[in-house]
Amino acid sequence: MADMFQKIKDHEQVVFCNDESTGLKAIIAIHSTRLGPALGGCRMFPYNSVDDALEDVLRLSKGMTYKCAAADVDFGGGKAVIIGDPARDKTPELFRAFGQFVESLNGRFYTGTDMGTSTEDFVHALKETNCIVGVDEVYGGSGDSSVPTAQGVIYGLQATNKALTGSEDLSGKSYSIQGLGKVGYKVAERLLEEGADLFVTDINQNAIDQLLTKAKELGAGVKVLSSNEIYGANADVFVPCAMGGIINDETIGQLKVKAIVGSANNQLLEMRHGQILRDKGILFAPDYIVNAGGLIQVADELYTPNKERVLRKTKAIYNSLLNIYEHAEANGITTVEASNQFCESRIEARTRRNSFFSHMKRPKWAVRT
Repeated sequence: MADMFQKIKDHEQVVFCNDESTGLKAIIAIHSTRLGPALGGCRMFPYNSVDDALEDVLRLSKGMTYKCAAADVDFGGGKAVIIGDPARDKTPELFRAFGQFVESLNGRFYTGTDMGTSTEDFVHALKETNCIVGVDEVYGGSGDSSVPTAQGVIYGLQATNKALTGSEDLSGKSYSIQGLGKVGYKVAERLLEEGADLFVTDINQNAIDQLLTKAKELGAGVKVLSSNEIYGANADVFVPCAMGGIINDETIGQLKVKAIVGSANNQLLEMRHGQILRDKGILFAPDYIVNAGGLIQVADELYTPNKERVLRKTKAIYNSLLNIYEHAEANGITTVEASNQFCESRIEARTRRNSFFSHMKRPKWAVRT
């Protein structure tokens, strides 16, 4: 028991959810509510063990605290994971059971889609709680959050090109994209339209085939690599859009790129890998800055959905990233350290002016009708 409390010592609350009738096994982690109710998606994955699931949800929820601070939304950080195979174990009843656990937290945690879950899944959870965001527009939500997420990656790439070359132009450069899911594919498509050359990898052959067809139409270059080959691609920028922890002792020596800019969460396996990248002269865009577009949309949804407002706020990723690059260079620190310092300063400043209970009394937290 002492070991368990040591694992969760940085978190306010961790809830283990078990519903035998539906087979639901889930963990909800609330890292911080200093800026407002915790917000974070719910992923479904066939973890090898409960310990693996706990480690993932703790890491992801802490990252959400920083992401919320960086995106300047009035939320704290949280996350949920469901242990199971999303291709085999999903049922409407399972997500309704999950919705009941979310409801039991009395507005301390808002959640929605993440890896392995979809907006359709949370239509069922929405029957049990109003603390669901990112649902389909026909149910009063803001729709597909991968659209602003992908746009945020494009802003991140433009800012990084600006820092490296003095021009934000996306064309005439090569990008190695790991993952052609909801976000990665949209980023790849935009880069092809801008005249870039791509190296890509994905386990979904249909996504690869679809992108190759698009490239042929545009007369653009796309080279398909294996999951291991992508790290050694001779590209200008590596764009990770799949799983986290991919910058590690095994992969970091293979990198030939000038920068890393992508949507995957927690790309660095350990903080020390940020320093190794800096020593190698590889510019790293902190992932929770780059991939904030989806968060901005789902947070904004509680003010009533407004796509124009979301895209306008997503543009801030460009300047935020440039400021972080400049701060890191001026102070001789990694971009991750610079980003963390910025977020911690904002959390401290906002905490003095906000409180969890005052947020809960505002009309924007009212039950969706």
